[in-house]
Amino acid sequence: MRGGGAIVNVSTTAAAFGVAGLALYGSSKAAVVLMTEAWAAEYGPRGVRVNAVRPGAVRTEGPAGMGEHLDVLAAQAPVCRPAEPEEIAEAIAYLADDAASFVQGVPLPVDGGRTAVC
Repeated sequence: MRGGGAIVNVSTTAAAFGVAGLALYGSSKAAVVLMTEAWAAEYGPRGVRVNAVRPGAVRTEGPAGMGEHLDVLAAQAPVCRPAEPEEIAEAIAYLADDAASFVQGVPLPVDGGRTAVC
């Protein structure tokens, strides 16, 4: 039987708690979390690990139009700043790597502690 590998989906912290104005975005990303968990159950027995990262505020071109609001959101996390894209990429690389061989079906918060203190 062929199998193995890793799938890493990308969700958001807006999938973990309500954020005004982000109902559609948050609910679609919550679906990504449920899909991750279902795929873990479905593909795990075939040796495929399926996980997700749930980034918080990240300084990229996408939210650049938010201006200072991005910093306000990021200040709600214990680290008090937005993530750099490389920090999210490192979490994705970890979940894709064999170092995470026993991690399965996890929506990993990479949000500076935001969901821990929400």
